[in-house]
Amino acid sequence: MKILHVISTLSPSSGGPPEALRQLARAYGEVGVDVEIACQDDPAAPYLSGFPATVHPTGAKGSTYGFSRELLSWLRLNVGRFDGMVINGVWTFHGLAAAIVARGRLPYAVFTHGMLDPWFKRQYPVKHVKKVLYWPAQYWVLRNARVVIFTSALERDLAPRSFWPNGWKSLVVPYGTGEPPTDVDAQKEAWFGLVPGLRGRRYVLFLSRIHEKKGCDLLIQAFARVGVRHPDVDLVLAGPDQTGLQAKLQRMAADLGVASRVHWPGMLTGDAKWGALRNCDATILPSHQENFGVVVAETLACGRPVLVSNQVNIWKEIEREGVGLVAPDTLDGTEELLSRWLTLDETGRNAMAARATQVFRQRYSMRSCAVTIKEFFQSFSQK
Repeated sequence: MKILHVISTLSPSSGGPPEALRQLARAYGEVGVDVEIACQDDPAAPYLSGFPATVHPTGAKGSTYGFSRELLSWLRLNVGRFDGMVINGVWTFHGLAAAIVARGRLPYAVFTHGMLDPWFKRQYPVKHVKKVLYWPAQYWVLRNARVVIFTSALERDLAPRSFWPNGWKSLVVPYGTGEPPTDVDAQKEAWFGLVPGLRGRRYVLFLSRIHEKKGCDLLIQAFARVGVRHPDVDLVLAGPDQTGLQAKLQRMAADLGVASRVHWPGMLTGDAKWGALRNCDATILPSHQENFGVVVAETLACGRPVLVSNQVNIWKEIEREGVGLVAPDTLDGTEELLSRWLTLDETGRNAMAARATQVFRQRYSMRSCAVTIKEFFQSFSQK
């Protein structure tokens, strides 16, 4: 079976979808699917090197919307080679182009990656007005898809609250990441080589984009409140700074007297990323909106617990499985997460960690996602 994925960009700095697609591409290979990816990246982009699938970069986007004759032409010439197509993300040209070309030629699905969450409507009302104007075209893409893919039942249920009309067929898929690389010693040295001051110290890890929706400001303030009672623990905020927020957060940390205990290693990849995850006390994600949070799956895969807000759409599963702590996406809630974790005894922390890997393999292995999508498209080829 051959499946085509279409995505605006594979740049790691754009957030979770590119990394998720990287992991899904590996999983497809394990289950006998030949996958190719069409994107609107510069062919010379360094992050395309070594991608675990055939990638067709049609040229860097010329605008935020990303209209591209090159992408449209490539799709028209090549779409007939595939048994199914998955559009990753909404609101930009790649989705409309793919849907236009696919209609009547092959079944397609749309993977929304949380982009229909009503949080964006509340947080960015001006942008929402622009999206309302574009909604007829975007809705056409969704309505004509064989399914719209969600990563949790909560994400599926929230999506229709943002726009009207809102009728489409939904499919909730297992979702997560692949098994982490096994060279633990190399990962440890890569990480501590990058941040040597953390060797031998406990730390809580934030590993995501430095962005206002992630609750980074709450995390700095909460750490300042809690950290004074736990001088042996540091905080790491690792991730790309897309909006210039990091400088403001660093000033906040300095004003609150915790700058020396807050570390900013930037975006982590490869061994350094896995080393950071394997050696942390826990990861923390106090987001105001998160359809899934791939870092949650990566954390569990490394046998570490997670601390999340109740706006991360899989928070109920985290709480029910006993592999982390949950609190509201407020300053008090974030303080509660840190305080509960840091006052938990070693037996309690170890119990959560012991369950983490098992829960990952049961719920958040990307192999299960690959199987689900493969079987979905097989159902059409058998008719």
